[in-house]
Amino acid sequence: MSSTLTADAATAAGPVAKMPPQIPYIIGNEGCERFSFYGMRNILTVFLMTSLLLAVPEGLRKAEAKEVFHTFVIGVYFFPLLGGWLADRFFGKYPTIFWFSVVYCAGHACLALFDDNIRGFYFGLFLISLGSGGIKPLVSSFVGDQFDRSNRSLAQKVYDAFYWIINFGSFFASLFMPILLKEFGARVAFGVPGALMFVATLILWSGRKKYVHEPARGGNPHSFLKVVWTALKAGGLGAGVALLGVIGAVYALSQIEALSLVPAVCLAMVLVMGFGGLGAALQLDRARGAHPDEAVDGVRAVLRVLVLFALVTPFWSLFDQKASTWVLQADQMAKPAWFQSSMMQALNPALVMVLIPFNNLVLYPLLRRSGLQVTALRRMGAGIALAGAAWIVAGMLQLWLDEGATVSIVWQMLPYALLTLGEVLVSATGLEFAYSQAPLSMKGTIMSFWSLSVTIGNLWVLLSNVSIKSPSALAAIKSTGYSETACLMFFFAGFALVAAALFGLVARRYPMQDNYRG
Repeated sequence: MSSTLTADAATAAGPVAKMPPQIPYIIGNEGCERFSFYGMRNILTVFLMTSLLLAVPEGLRKAEAKEVFHTFVIGVYFFPLLGGWLADRFFGKYPTIFWFSVVYCAGHACLALFDDNIRGFYFGLFLISLGSGGIKPLVSSFVGDQFDRSNRSLAQKVYDAFYWIINFGSFFASLFMPILLKEFGARVAFGVPGALMFVATLILWSGRKKYVHEPARGGNPHSFLKVVWTALKAGGLGAGVALLGVIGAVYALSQIEALSLVPAVCLAMVLVMGFGGLGAALQLDRARGAHPDEAVDGVRAVLRVLVLFALVTPFWSLFDQKASTWVLQADQMAKPAWFQSSMMQALNPALVMVLIPFNNLVLYPLLRRSGLQVTALRRMGAGIALAGAAWIVAGMLQLWLDEGATVSIVWQMLPYALLTLGEVLVSATGLEFAYSQAPLSMKGTIMSFWSLSVTIGNLWVLLSNVSIKSPSALAAIKSTGYSETACLMFFFAGFALVAAALFGLVARRYPMQDNYRG
């Protein structure tokens, strides 16, 4: 009798959601790919400082190493625009991921072969930024394609698992790559990540017949950019706002000598996209008639999401400096002779692997039982604020170091813990949020914009490094009695806290969407 009732209840509740069997191939590919990426990235600053940039005067070497590192990261998170466009328009996600992975492997090979040749090494960094960036918006949206509305309840769990395996690869890469660099040299240290990227590509290829393949949309006459262009061509206030962006971009390009090429070009593109998007939003209804309501409403949905993405960019400017600014700070700290400064980064993925299951099994259920709804946007806003708190602590440690005190590297665990909790709340949540808010025809586009937010975050770092060299900025810093490094740390902390407050205000009025396959 009871078993019959149980069966009836299960039938009434609908079929049990099933995990797509192809997911392990994607997760395995991502774990190896992330090991390869973080393996080379986490030793990049140290390698630049101790080997490749030895010809640069010692006083300028730190700034040069930071600029190379953040320029590389800008490329990694800029090329998703190319990958998303190629996948959506021409090839579909899987073929685009596969061929960019081949380019990615070639980049790793260049790093290993040209460890003593600056041009060859930089070409390898370019290929890795192209390959890694090209697949970045596609793998996460490819995960979403494997689900439909019958099992979408499992999607956030898979995105959490996806993020967990990313950090599993990152943890071992952060721990072992500095040792390989020290004991066996750059060729081995950069060659091992290359081998893992080859394995990642092989795993991806092995599951090719099991995936759900969403076809490319082709030359869509109602694409995001075409709807935006139609709205702007109508003239009016929106077109004027967009023109301001063009004027700003021309000015940014005229400052290439002061800013250097990559920051100037990126700033120009950000100004065009930012003012162009704002202008289109002001008069988007003028595109109706030329484009169906579904396309216009889809563009409006994307533009709403982009406002939130813009407010996430300060988080990334703080987060990515743990592999540059915090590594250089760790060099000043007391630590065991065997411990390399860049190994401290292993703490970040180790904490992520603990915090993701802790949040899902303990923290979020506890908050729900206490009556607090843990929405995606609340998590992301809290994560940005936690990043700001982490940098306040890092700034206090820097003041301690500047006073000449001996500071144990153990103290750096506190800002790492705060920043990592913020990362889990922002990044793991943001992947599923970005996918769910995008119309079906714009999945690759919106995931590209999510990656572009990281580019802009690193752009803020480069621009701040340029700005702080001006005579007025140097005079202001000198008047505080603090070092340049400490002042920059407190600046970035305030930057994130202001962004968190604005994010919370915008999120209160944001209309959530559900754009999974039927």
